[in-house]
Amino acid sequence: MGYTIAPPMPRAPDNSDEILTQLEAVKSRFDSGSAAVINKVLSQLSQLEFTDPQQLIRFHECLLFLRAFPHAPSLVSRVERLLNTFHQRVSKLRARQANMSAFDDFDTSGLAGTTMQDTLSFEVAQWLVRRIPRNVEVAWDDYWDDDQSERARGSIWPRFIPLLEEDSDVEANIRWRTWLDSARGRKHPLLWLIQRFAQLPLADRQRAELYDSLHLPVRWRLENLKLSRTRNWSRPRRFYFHSGSLIQRSEVSLSHELARPAPTFEKLSDAAGESVMNAIREVMAVRYRELYGTTLGDPRSVVRAELGRGVVMHFWGLPASRRLPLRAYIAGYTLKNGVPINYIEAIGLCEWIEVGFNTFYTYRQGETAWIYAQALRCLHALTAAKCISIYPYQIGQNNNEAIDSGAFWFYRKLGFRSARADLRRLCEREEKKIAADRHYKTPARILRRLAEAHMFYDIRPSAEISPAFAGAGPWDTFSTCNLGLFINRRMSSDFNGDSQEIRKASTDTTIRALRINASRWSQTQMQSLENWSLILAQIPDLSSWTPAEKHQLVKIIRAKSGLNEMPYLRHTQHHPRLRAELLRLGSTP
Repeated sequence: MGYTIAPPMPRAPDNSDEILTQLEAVKSRFDSGSAAVINKVLSQLSQLEFTDPQQLIRFHECLLFLRAFPHAPSLVSRVERLLNTFHQRVSKLRARQANMSAFDDFDTSGLAGTTMQDTLSFEVAQWLVRRIPRNVEVAWDDYWDDDQSERARGSIWPRFIPLLEEDSDVEANIRWRTWLDSARGRKHPLLWLIQRFAQLPLADRQRAELYDSLHLPVRWRLENLKLSRTRNWSRPRRFYFHSGSLIQRSEVSLSHELARPAPTFEKLSDAAGESVMNAIREVMAVRYRELYGTTLGDPRSVVRAELGRGVVMHFWGLPASRRLPLRAYIAGYTLKNGVPINYIEAIGLCEWIEVGFNTFYTYRQGETAWIYAQALRCLHALTAAKCISIYPYQIGQNNNEAIDSGAFWFYRKLGFRSARADLRRLCEREEKKIAADRHYKTPARILRRLAEAHMFYDIRPSAEISPAFAGAGPWDTFSTCNLGLFINRRMSSDFNGDSQEIRKASTDTTIRALRINASRWSQTQMQSLENWSLILAQIPDLSSWTPAEKHQLVKIIRAKSGLNEMPYLRHTQHHPRLRAELLRLGSTP
C-alpha cells in the first residue's frame, strides 16, 4: 500500500504581515463583498507555515473572532477546520526552536499545542486534575528552592506522610520528593495530594486555605484539547450570521435597553448546570484567571437567557457555605455563537449592585457596548437593582489596560456618572474639549484621575431620569469595606481586639432584640445570623423596631442561606429602615 507525502507548507512570505493586516481589517466588516475577501485571505494564510510567533497569534485571534462573528455558514466550517488543526502549527513553531514566551502573555495564553503553568487555588487544582489527569503535573523544578514553600511543606505534609516530622522538624536538606514518592506509590502526585487534602476533617474554606499556603505550581499541557482557548467553543442551538454593520457604542441606549421587557430565563438541570460550571472553569483556566464565582459557582443555580444576535448568557450564584457575609453574589458569562467572549460579576445589597464586566481581548471590536447592555438588562431582571456601580479598577485605577483603552469614556458615554463632584466637573471640562476638537484625546494622567472613584448609573422610570451629573446618589460613598472597618474599630476599642468576643456579644444582643428562637436554625443560617449581628448590634434602637420590621429582618437573615440568594437580595430592598442604617454605618462622611 502506497502513501502520498504531502509537500511541506511554504514558509510565511515577506508580505505575510500585510495579508494578516488585511484579515484584521476585514474580519469585522460585513458588507456584501467581505465574505469573499475573507475566504481569499484565509486561503492564502492557510497554506503558510508561520515562523514568527506573533504572526501566528494574530492569525489565531482573527480565526476566533470570525468564529464568534461569522459572515456565512461556509466560513464557520472553514474556520473550525483551521482551529481544530491549529495545534500542528504551534508544534512546528516549537520544533523550529522559536521563542514561545509570546504564547504565555495574559491575553494570548491558552492556544492549543502550548503548555501553561500557574499556582492554582485548591478548588481549581482539584477540578483540573480530575478534568485532564494525564496532562497535569506539579512543576517541581520551580518549587523545591522556595524557602516559603519549604516551611509550608514542613508544616502540612506530615498530616499525610507518617513520620515525616522526624526530618522536617529538625533536619536540613530534606528529601521531599523521596518522601512523597514513597507515600503515593503509583498514584499521580498532584491527585494524591488533592485526595489527601479532601480527606482532612476541615471546612471547605479552611481546607482550601491550607492547600493554598503550599504555593504549589501546576503545569498543564493543552495539546489539542477542547478546553484550549483555540477549541473552547461549541455549536449553538442556532447560528447568527452578520449581514450588516456591527452595533457601535454610539447606537446603544442603556436606558432604552433597560426599559425593555425582562429576558426569559431558562432554569437548567443540575447536570446541565454542572456542564456550564465546567465550561466557565475551562474558559478562565486557559486565560490565567480565577474569579470567586467561576471557581465556586453553584451548578444548581444556573439560568440561561437567549438575547438575540447569537448572544446567550448564563448566570449563577454561590453555594450557601461560600457566600459573602452580607452582599449577594451572581456571576455569569456570554457565548456568542457558542464562543465564550466575556465574564460577568455582580455583588449587591438592597437596590445597589457593583458590576464587573470583562470582554476578552480578542472580541473587543464586537458589539461590546450592546452586549454589556444585555448583561445589565439580565442583572436588572435577576436582582431588581436600581443603582449600578462600576469599580474604579474597571475604569483604570491600577489598570493600565483600562487607561489605554479609554474605559472611562466607554461607561461615561453609556450614561454613567462619577461618584465625586470634583471628578464630575473634570469630566465636564474634558467633554467640552472633545466637543471643540474632534482630534483631542484625554491624556492618560487625567484618565487616571477620573478613575479615582466609582461610577454610577441610576435606573429610574424615564419620567424621573435627570441629567447624569445632576448630583450625588445615596450609595455614592457607601462600601462594605466602610462597614467592616467600623466594626473592627469597635472590636479594637470595646473587645480588646477579640473577634470571638464581639461575635458572641453581637449575636446575643441581636437575638434578644429580635426575640429569635434559633434552636432549629441550620448551621448556615446561624452563620448568617452571626454575620448580620455584627451590623445589627450597632443600631441603638433595634429593640424598638416594629414587630413587622423585626419579622422582615429575621426573614432576611434566614434567606441568606436559601437555595438562591436573589430572594434574599430582594428582601433587603423592601426594608427601608435597615437600608437607612446600612447607609449610615457604611458611608464615608
